[in-house]
Amino acid sequence: MMETPHLRSPDSSHVRQEWDTVADNELRLERDVAEELVTALNSEVSGLYILFNQVRKHYWLAEGAELKPIRDFLADAADRLTEMTDDIAIRITALGGVPACGPMGIRQHAPIFIEDPHHYDIRSSLERDLDGYATLAVQWREHIELADRLGDTATSELLRRHLKTLEADAHVLDQYLADATIVLHDATK
Repeated sequence: MMETPHLRSPDSSHVRQEWDTVADNELRLERDVAEELVTALNSEVSGLYILFNQVRKHYWLAEGAELKPIRDFLADAADRLTEMTDDIAIRITALGGVPACGPMGIRQHAPIFIEDPHHYDIRSSLERDLDGYATLAVQWREHIELADRLGDTATSELLRRHLKTLEADAHVLDQYLADATIVLHDATK
């Protein structure tokens, strides 16, 4: 029987910066300002990670009469979520922070819950996706105001640009969930 290889823990002497810390940054933002922004942006990254995984799960499990357009939308939406995650994680690094990653970091900052691993009907799945998008959009508006108040125009503009994408995808989900689309299925029949 072949033994399963195990990853060994990295030697702590190789750590350049500890998780959940903020170092000086080349942007010349005060450390306390950068810390507040990094905390906010790590919440965005965490929410995006969770929403991405949920959207991909729903892509894999989608079924029904509107399978093709829903799968196409979910695949494209997952790509957009990945792009947003990368852009915000890079901004966190520029601010002197370490982007949230891994289960502990994600859970620590997440504004949305991880969906149970069950296979749900597509309507319920898309409703949860829409709720995730809406939750992130509300939070992002608050963090845009925070970045504006703290004088970080670049972070504010980054969030504004991606907020438009979140809102556009939420609108598409809302259209799929309109009464005339995805058929409500009565499992008792």
